[in-house]
Amino acid sequence: MSRSVGLAPGRARPTRAELDAATGRRVPDLIADDLRVLFCGINPSLYSAVVGHHFARPGNRFWPTLHRAGFTERQLRPSEEAELLARGIGITNVFPRASASAESLSPEDYRVGSAGLRRKLGRYRPRLLAFLGLGAYRIAAGRPDAVVGPQPVPFAGVPTWALPNPSGLNAHYQLAELVECYRALARVALSAEPRP
Repeated sequence: MSRSVGLAPGRARPTRAELDAATGRRVPDLIADDLRVLFCGINPSLYSAVVGHHFARPGNRFWPTLHRAGFTERQLRPSEEAELLARGIGITNVFPRASASAESLSPEDYRVGSAGLRRKLGRYRPRLLAFLGLGAYRIAAGRPDAVVGPQPVPFAGVPTWALPNPSGLNAHYQLAELVECYRALARVALSAEPRP
């Protein structure tokens, strides 16, 4: 079994020093051309930046939600994220650099991140884009009144959904409610025919 990317040998979890040193690091996008859906987080956590995998922080509900919503046959571990590509699923972030919390992002970070995301969408052309965090979607898309679900206006020409943030810190949504929201997207994303 391979160890996580940025951890000291023999360590199961990052130390405080390792987390502090991860500020500003990037977690590589999990992306390919013509994905069924590209999930877009806000920005990587320090934990994810240390281990090198998306949604890796213990307590993040992305992986159980993805499985229970029907995107995966079993619950993947963050270290198994590459298996998503075979299902036509990718992961990116609005802002690529890790921070202790998404609240630390500035309006300029969102502006720069949104511009980068638009370029990425033009390059890879996913069939659907799903922002994971309604507040982040509202800021990135300039749509302050948006609600959870499919959005009436595509983002950079890509049909877009806004979904609740799967972070364990998001107390507004219990796991069953997250699954229900993500399952609605799964019905659309997984049933779509390939592009001609």
